[in-house]
Amino acid sequence: METDNDIKIAGDKPSKDIRKNAADDQEQSAGEKERINARQLGITIAQIFSKDATNFKFDDDGDYEMIIQRRLLLSFTATVSFERYCRNETDAGVAQKAFLDTLKMFNPEIYHTSGDTGAFSFYYLAYRRGIEVDRRIGQTFAMLCSHDGDSVYQELGEALYCWFSSVVKEEAEKLSLTDNCS
Repeated sequence: METDNDIKIAGDKPSKDIRKNAADDQEQSAGEKERINARQLGITIAQIFSKDATNFKFDDDGDYEMIIQRRLLLSFTATVSFERYCRNETDAGVAQKAFLDTLKMFNPEIYHTSGDTGAFSFYYLAYRRGIEVDRRIGQTFAMLCSHDGDSVYQELGEALYCWFSSVVKEEAEKLSLTDNCS
């Protein structure tokens, strides 16, 4: 049995309202797809990050501090690259959350050694200057590895930053999350 509450009264221009509602639904669907793709971006980057991080074990004859700083630099690079290459802040936030959640779930040890906010502060200082960012990130990496001024460490930090930034950009482009303008 129909009641007055079940009856919908058409507006002055019902066809215009229908088109607007359909456009709103399409926009909402597109936004949902973007969020799903942003989540996938975060998961994919976490998997690449984890694979790289597990290639360097603490029992190797390598430099312990360099291994930790490598993880921190790549984690920082993922964070700023999500912000840089995702179309909007919401997608960047979704990607970042998926990145961290994936690390925490599948590789807690790497998760715990890749989020030092002190190191992030130094990297952000270098990044936010906006001048010769790659080189400044490399210098910061060398400093945090206790090899301040060492050109080998500086070049390694710069190369790691550039490499991982390009990985995030490529994956974001595959998922249509970027406007290809950065």
